[in-house]
Amino acid sequence: MAPPVATDAPPLDRSPAAVDLIRERLIDAAAEVFAERGYDGAGVAEIARRAGVTTGAIYSRFSGKADLLVAALDVHTSDQLDALFADHRFEGRAEDILTVAGSHLVDRAPDPGEPLLLEAFVAARRDPAVAELLRLRVAERHQRLTEIIEAAKAGGGINSDLDTEALVTFCHAVGFGFLLFEALDVSLPSAPPWEQLIAHLVTALAGRVPQPPASASSQQQKED
Repeated sequence: MAPPVATDAPPLDRSPAAVDLIRERLIDAAAEVFAERGYDGAGVAEIARRAGVTTGAIYSRFSGKADLLVAALDVHTSDQLDALFADHRFEGRAEDILTVAGSHLVDRAPDPGEPLLLEAFVAARRDPAVAELLRLRVAERHQRLTEIIEAAKAGGGINSDLDTEALVTFCHAVGFGFLLFEALDVSLPSAPPWEQLIAHLVTALAGRVPQPPASASSQQQKED
C-alpha cells in the first residue's frame, strides 16, 4: 500500500480553525527567519519547513514573501496608539494621548517586533512590494494620528491654525527616530526631563502659532 500523501492540514480536520492555525505557524516561522537571515536571505522554502508545511501553504494564503513580512509585522509589533484609543481616560482630551505616547518613548518595554520593522524598512528600499505594503500600514497610522489631532483641535487642546499634516509628520518622525536610536543602542534621555519636554510641547501646541522668519529673498523684496 502506498504511504499517505502529506498535506498541509491534518487529514481529518479541514475546519477554518485548522486553516487559521497553519497561517499562524507560517507567520511565526516567517518572523523567525526574517529576524535571523534578513528579508533578502529568507527563503519561502525555509519558512515552510519551519512551519511544518509545504510552500503551497504559503502561496495559498499570502501573495508572496512581502505579504508574509507585513503579516508578521502586524502580529509581532505592538501599536501603542491602539491601546491608548481603548483607554477611557482620554475621552474628551485627545491631546493627552500625544502626551502619554510621547512620554513612553524613553521608558517603554522592548518590543520583540522592532527588529522586524527595521528589516522591513531596509527591504522596502529594494522591494517595491514591501514598500507599497508598508506605505499602506503607515497610512493607517497616519489616519489614526490625524483623528487624534483633529479631535484635540475641536476640543481646544491644539491650536486650530496649526497644520494637521505637519503635526502628523512630526509625530511619525519622532517615533521612527527612536526606533533607529534603539537599533543603534544610542543612549536616550532619562524619563523626567523627556516627559517635561513633551508636556511643554503639547502645551505649546495650544498657543498661538509663531510667524516663521522671513526668508532672505522675501526680505530683499521688501527692501526693494
